Amino acid sequence: MAQPAPEAPRFENRLLTGIKLRQLRLLVAVSEQGSILRAAATLNVAQPAATKMLRDLEHALGVELFARSSRGVMPTLFGEVVIRHAKLVLAQLRHASDELSSLTQGASGRVVVGTLLAAAPHLLPRAIIALKRERPGIRISVVEGTNDKLRPMLRGGDLDLVIGRLPEYRERAGLTHEILYEEPVSIVVRRGHPLARRSALKLADLRSQEWILPPPETSLRRQLEQGFRAAGLELPALSIESVSILANFALLRETDMVAALPFEVAGSQPDLVRLPIDVDIGYGAVGVTLRRDAELAPATQYFLSIIRRIASTQKAKKGRNGSASCAIDCKIEPGL
Repeated sequence: MAQPAPEAPRFENRLLTGIKLRQLRLLVAVSEQGSILRAAATLNVAQPAATKMLRDLEHALGVELFARSSRGVMPTLFGEVVIRHAKLVLAQLRHASDELSSLTQGASGRVVVGTLLAAAPHLLPRAIIALKRERPGIRISVVEGTNDKLRPMLRGGDLDLVIGRLPEYRERAGLTHEILYEEPVSIVVRRGHPLARRSALKLADLRSQEWILPPPETSLRRQLEQGFRAAGLELPALSIESVSILANFALLRETDMVAALPFEVAGSQPDLVRLPIDVDIGYGAVGVTLRRDAELAPATQYFLSIIRRIASTQKAKKGRNGSASCAIDCKIEPGL
């Protein structure tokens, strides 16, 4: 019996001949807004025209892209596929525009960077300052979050790169990771905390304290779990889970709560002190995540070169002062 003709060439022909760039922009806007009316307004298009563009696109592809209801519109499985690729197409066109601008007007363009906690206090701000000093025409946008939020945005073209602690189990599909340096973990409390007066502590001494824990999907949480397990202990029962850096700093300053933070993050807060705990919870790799095989825009390439340069100086500084020679501030004097 004859096999059915493959679907790929049929869809390829329809995509090449039936799609306009304004339809891709509308498609992405509708997926973000959940409403054709709101999407049309963001693109300054009349709603009837927007509705017609979507129906023309569905007709050209021969599939339904959105399920419509009284509450709005939701992408179908077909719609999710086309939207994902539409974002990448639009991101590449934005990069082309940046490159053309760089050729005609000098260094310019835009970089959208996702950041994790470890990059927030020093590495990323220093890189941004250097970028604005050396290439003031390049615009930069920063999106903060956890890996489970930022990686899909990176794959979809919403971000150009992600900087921060790399996940312990690095998801390879469509992404590539570059380690910049290794950073130890600190366990911190507010200055004046009763534990800060102790000359030496064990994890068991912190078991009864109330903790701020990172969420289970983070590599820092897994490191804590492994450290407590190696000490024959369960994670503290009194705890909250939070990745909000501002909320965590406020809670640490105003209460007797305990938290584990990357070394540089802990050192950026004068109101917090690192506890002298001689125990191995381990290091975390700080690095950059990029889309695999994606051609970086000139602005992103330049910003990445700055990040590498600043990371190399931080790595050298750590090597000189020995701050990364132990896993959790081993033998550090109380209150330092």
